[in-house]
Amino acid sequence: MGTRALKTEEYFIETEPYYESVGDEIAIFEAAYKQKLPILLKGPTGCGKTRFMEYMAWRLKKSIITVSCHDDLTASDLVGRFLIKGGETTWVDGPLARAVRTGAICYLDEIVEARKDTMVVIHPLADDRRVLPIEKLGEIVQARDGFCLAISYNPGYQSVLKDLKQSTRQRFIALQFNYPNSELETGIIIKETGVTPELAAKLVKFAVMTRNLKGSGLEEGASTRLLVHAAKLIGEGVTPVLACHTAIAQALTDDHEMLAAINELSSSLF
Repeated sequence: MGTRALKTEEYFIETEPYYESVGDEIAIFEAAYKQKLPILLKGPTGCGKTRFMEYMAWRLKKSIITVSCHDDLTASDLVGRFLIKGGETTWVDGPLARAVRTGAICYLDEIVEARKDTMVVIHPLADDRRVLPIEKLGEIVQARDGFCLAISYNPGYQSVLKDLKQSTRQRFIALQFNYPNSELETGIIIKETGVTPELAAKLVKFAVMTRNLKGSGLEEGASTRLLVHAAKLIGEGVTPVLACHTAIAQALTDDHEMLAAINELSSSLF
């Protein structure tokens, strides 16, 4: 039986990701990182949580291993498992174990989507112990210096059954994210896509209209990410109304009445 050593150089971000700070999140993250405190990012989909994590990894010169959590994600997927290769049984670390052993950042995106047994795994890493028990190896791995555990979730979108428990929440430093103000969001769209300031401002105005429909037929309004997608389509010659329909309206809902209402909003602007 062997153990497969996995490196994290491939997860190192060489080029600075574009990120616009909207508050004190950079300073708080750096302070938490220095004190070896785990970090929770809260906020709606597409508001910049993942980009922020990539930026902080670049800023801190750390590798970042990102795991997009889903219903089928198990503790074994995070920690590791035995695999048979060439007639030999070999242990292969999962992404969480890899980050713990190498002192990388592990970012668990939308943590509440994962199965409940994953929470049991991260709890010992999210308190003063900073250890990862690997039961199948009979090993308790002490997190290497530089290791950082970060998780995210969208509190406005989750059901009660998929909310974070207090036993988990109270282990983390929490950073609240939201959509940028209109001026900043306009600048982000211009920077990301190269469209005119006038067009970017109209897209932001359209987004605000859809966000006002949250709870009145929409679960979420248009995110900054969707605005960037629409602007990129427009940059390729797609008409603004069609770009808003395909990149934004269709991404937000399948309800015919809501689609019609959102399309009317875009038609009124473009």
